[in-house]
Amino acid sequence: MIEIGKYNEMQVVKKVDFGLYLDGEEFDNILLPTRYMPDDCEIGDLLNVFIYLDSEDRLIATTEKPFAEVGQCAYLRVVDVNRIGAFLNWGLSRDLLVPFSEQNGRMQVGGFYVVYVYLDKSTNRIAASARLDNYLQETSPYFKAGQAVNLLISADSEMAYKAVINDTHLGLIYKNEVFQPLKRGQKVKGFIKSEREDGKIDLVLQLPGGETRDELMLHIIDHLKLQQGTSNLTDKSPPEEIYQQYSVSKANYKKALGRLYKQGLIKLGKDRITLTPPPGKM
Repeated sequence: MIEIGKYNEMQVVKKVDFGLYLDGEEFDNILLPTRYMPDDCEIGDLLNVFIYLDSEDRLIATTEKPFAEVGQCAYLRVVDVNRIGAFLNWGLSRDLLVPFSEQNGRMQVGGFYVVYVYLDKSTNRIAASARLDNYLQETSPYFKAGQAVNLLISADSEMAYKAVINDTHLGLIYKNEVFQPLKRGQKVKGFIKSEREDGKIDLVLQLPGGETRDELMLHIIDHLKLQQGTSNLTDKSPPEEIYQQYSVSKANYKKALGRLYKQGLIKLGKDRITLTPPPGKM
């Protein structure tokens, strides 16, 4: 079954002067214009192509790669605004429409916005929406605490950042648990922290568990070896400096240092930590 707004593997059935016709199954043959044709392509070959509607609302195939498919979110720039909505650059020759009804306030040319790409099934037209709450769920019984997820920062308030989770859900990262600056449109790795009483999802950027500390201990040892066995990043260092080096909270860093000290692998000084024995003898 051919899916509009997504990549499809399609067979070449006919060559013409202006391109290739691909087997569109229930949609009949779909044109891949000459400018997108791979070299040495023959009838019977299978091609992985993206399907969307051209300016005359005809199905067309392309080997161009959009920044997002239907069902995904992306951080895109507005390149034009007219009487029907805003148009975003999404990597294809035809820009992506955000109707006024799908905007949170009027979009401005040059501005960047996090949007969800959807298919209008009545017209087969691909469009985008900045009203993420209308398309993404805020509760889920399927996520588990500690589960690794992909995040896209979509908004921020005084207390928290809102993030898109795996293109399907929305969750919150509380600012008092973040030790790095986050920006709207930024992609980061994260974890499910918990599900609140109202069913909504809380997120964190690092886990406090033992496995994370074990990995951190190895990173600390490796870093010390690169620094001739010493570092001025101690358990008294500012959280921002610790996060910049290791992408963990100060609490996790202190726990890892404590374990390394108890195992006799480091010495803790007032203004530095030192490998023991020295790196040349390990």
